[in-house]
Amino acid sequence: MNKVGFIVSSLLVALALASSMLFVVDQRQFGVVYALGQIKEVITEPGLHVKMPPPFQNVSYIDKRLLTLDSVDTEPMLTAEKQRVVIDWYVRWRITDPSEYIRNVGLDEAAGANQLNRVVRNAFQEEINRRTVRELLSAKREEIMSDVKREVIEAVKGAKPWGIDIIDVRITRADYVEAITESVYRRMEAERKRVANELRSTGGAEGEKIRADADRQREVTVANAYRDAQKIKGEGDAQAAAIYAEAFGRDPQFAQFHRSLEAYKASFGRRGDVMIVDPQGSEFFRTFRGGNAPAPAAPRK
Repeated sequence: MNKVGFIVSSLLVALALASSMLFVVDQRQFGVVYALGQIKEVITEPGLHVKMPPPFQNVSYIDKRLLTLDSVDTEPMLTAEKQRVVIDWYVRWRITDPSEYIRNVGLDEAAGANQLNRVVRNAFQEEINRRTVRELLSAKREEIMSDVKREVIEAVKGAKPWGIDIIDVRITRADYVEAITESVYRRMEAERKRVANELRSTGGAEGEKIRADADRQREVTVANAYRDAQKIKGEGDAQAAAIYAEAFGRDPQFAQFHRSLEAYKASFGRRGDVMIVDPQGSEFFRTFRGGNAPAPAAPRK
């Protein structure tokens, strides 16, 4: 029984010793092996590796992926014309030399991010102080980011290299401080209202001009149409009168009869009209007397 317990205990101790000596490096990390507090080896290849058990050797890990540092400081910066602006930016960076990084920066990514934030902010402050707001918002914005990137690279590659690479530096937002922004918005709003009122006034004047021109054209068109209508009507009346004259000239008695019918029609135009005349002595009813009835017209050859 004691022999079995000894074997089991020995196996457990061997497993514990083996687990303390074996470690796995992920493909996204660097493995840094320390021996009594000093860097003994930096492992860049992923896989299973062996080291001495603690406290003789220990291992820590540092991220080798592309890292992003976003600005967290909202303190305004002064431009060349002393305008207070707020800049939001980000930096893409990567640890390339874990040994130099640990010696000159820190043991993890957070230490590098804190120091890099200070360097990038100082570089932006220096560049913004030399430029105006117009340059910051214009095509020179790209030039500003390039200059900041160059200054940051010079800082991390100096006498004590950080063991990192700066991939990119970008400005995501450039704006006035809140108090100035409200004032700018009010001025912009007033300017837009002024332009809108000016456009409305111009449009109203143009509308009145167009309406007056349309009314004038309408009056001219109506007058011309009335003139043409009266001319056509006059020509038609003249032709009708000529036709009537020719017809009545051929047969005077028919003309007498037709005029009498027209007179009757005019005299009795409405139901209820009453006229009192002497049928024997009035010329009005001569046509109705048989002896004075007009003879039928001879047929035309």
